[in-house]
Amino acid sequence: MTSSNRRERELARAKFERQQARRSEREHKAKVRQRVVAIAVIGALVIAGGGWAIFTLVDRGGEADTTASSDLDQAAAELVDEIQAGDSLVEICGEPVPARIDDLSYDSAPEATTAAAGALTLTTNCGDIVIDLLADDAPATVASIDFLATEGFFDATACHRLTTAGIFVLQCGDPAGNGTGGPGYQIPDENLPAEGEANYPAGTVAMANAGPGTGGSQFFLVYEDTTLPSGYTIWGQITEGLDIVRAVAEAGVADGGGDGLPAQPIVIESATVGAVQ
Repeated sequence: MTSSNRRERELARAKFERQQARRSEREHKAKVRQRVVAIAVIGALVIAGGGWAIFTLVDRGGEADTTASSDLDQAAAELVDEIQAGDSLVEICGEPVPARIDDLSYDSAPEATTAAAGALTLTTNCGDIVIDLLADDAPATVASIDFLATEGFFDATACHRLTTAGIFVLQCGDPAGNGTGGPGYQIPDENLPAEGEANYPAGTVAMANAGPGTGGSQFFLVYEDTTLPSGYTIWGQITEGLDIVRAVAEAGVADGGGDGLPAQPIVIESATVGAVQ
């Protein structure tokens, strides 16, 4: 009888410890989610302060830092440090590598003549996204993307903006992690589509910008047919991994709105250019 009572106490203690562990994990995840929302709110303030229209795909690289953007940098860095493998909202996504929060800079863009046909592979914590490069249609842009990928510019950078209302894109390519980063140079607009319905169809990859001729490193992946003004250089077509972008989009925006930080963190671990498979 004594042995039986001891065993029951041990089982009860083990059950209690498991309950406490699960409670602790839930509390940790709740804190992480709260920080995501806080970052999205700070980002909205930065956007509002810079006059960034909610559905304008802007690369704000080169603008002066603000207190709000500094706070966003710090909050984003702390958030990435706290994300655990069990926090993934999307089953295919693993624990992201810590995103670096810095901004590499170069004196000038590479020559457009260096553009070559090939494919860009973005290796992310959610899987590989493969993009065919449209070198003939957008040589200056493709030359820049190739150069930046080779330099490791995109490595360990988080996709910082998801839109799920009105337009359907995931924006990436900013090492600052808050919409202000860029490579230190600008490239001309190329291969602009005609105005019209669904002029940026699903699978399109195009440059974000802050106006004509201001493309830098930030780009967006279109996961559903989208209508936009004809001002964004189309430089690639997703051939693998569109399902990954759609899964991240399905998880939604962190603050529950239609435009902001993805609730499911997705970080580009590496970017490589190679031959089309």
